[in-house]
Amino acid sequence: MRIDAHQHFWALARGDYGWLTPELAVIYRDFTPEDLIPLLEKAGIEGTILVQAAPTVAETEYMLSLADQTPFIKGVVGWVDFEAADAPAQIEALSAHPALVGLRPMIQDIPDPNWMLGDALTPAFEEVQRKGLTFDALTLPQHLGPLRQRLAHHPQMRVVIDHGSKPLIKDGVISGWAEDMAALARDTNAWCKLSGLVTEAAPDWTVDDLRPFVDHLLNTFGPSRLIWGSDWPVCTLASSYQHWLDTTDELLIALTEPERKAVLGGNATQAYNLRD
Repeated sequence: MRIDAHQHFWALARGDYGWLTPELAVIYRDFTPEDLIPLLEKAGIEGTILVQAAPTVAETEYMLSLADQTPFIKGVVGWVDFEAADAPAQIEALSAHPALVGLRPMIQDIPDPNWMLGDALTPAFEEVQRKGLTFDALTLPQHLGPLRQRLAHHPQMRVVIDHGSKPLIKDGVISGWAEDMAALARDTNAWCKLSGLVTEAAPDWTVDDLRPFVDHLLNTFGPSRLIWGSDWPVCTLASSYQHWLDTTDELLIALTEPERKAVLGGNATQAYNLRD
């Protein structure tokens, strides 16, 4: 199955998307399954992972309701306040829904880069592992050291690093990020999403701007631990859905067909423990 492992839906009237402002004109509107269906059909994609875009349990419940109505949504990555005293109970309750496959704190928006090392978060991480869920790490380069420290305490937890941890493509800065990602690939079992890169590049980005970063991910995580995602509709700030898919095809041209199938679907099935 070919899977888009990272896409979003939102309804502005819900009111909990604090980052989504009118200045982001292209994406400042509702996005629904009906908007995505023709793009998936053209691309030959059979399933998606729907990922949270608001730091509320209410949005997670909204996404789960969409999954109930939408056959192509194969899993939902939701949100829980990992610092809350009742976080394990919330995780247990939400995990009763078969579509919930993972949880994602919005780490990139938290000022303290060492936030995830707090002892108060340990019960939530332990519950994520106990319930067989996947931890989506929405990180920036400065979070990679703390992420590696956190994961050392949870070696059995399934982990996916979103968007290649958003390297500084626009500035052409690969050092630091490259070493930290290599260490994560070496020392943990984490997967990494090949997604969200075009919005980290300059507005006039080319495939060659992305290539050093993607090649590094291929050389460290390898085709068996990279997972393709569109980051739609956020990607439309820098690229159409099809353009990112075509760009991916060019960036992965050296892979064998089984390797390509793994990146474009097989690895997502494993990382999120998707049911048939």
